[in-house]
Amino acid sequence: MNCYKNLALFAGGVLFGSAGIKLLSSKDAKKIYTHTTAAALRMKETVMDTVAAVQENAGDILAEAKELNEQRTAQDEVVKDAAEEAGAKA
Repeated sequence: MNCYKNLALFAGGVLFGSAGIKLLSSKDAKKIYTHTTAAALRMKETVMDTVAAVQENAGDILAEAKELNEQRTAQDEVVKDAAEEAGAKA
C-alpha cells in the first residue's frame, strides 16, 4: 500500500511539474517577466541617479571642508605670528 502512495505522489509531482513548466513558459508569464524586468531596470536607474547626486554632494562637502581647514590654518598662523611678534616686543 505504501508503495502505491509513493508512486501516486511521484506521478502527481511529475504532472504538477509539467503543468508548472508550461505555465511558467506561457506568453502571459513572459509578459509578466518582461514588465517586472522593465520595472526593475527603471528602479535601478532611479537608484543610480540618487547615488550620483549623493556622490556630487559628498564631493562638494569635502571640497568645502578642505577649504575651511586651509582658511583656519592660515588664520591660526596669522594669530601665532602676531603672538610671537608681541612676545618679542615685550
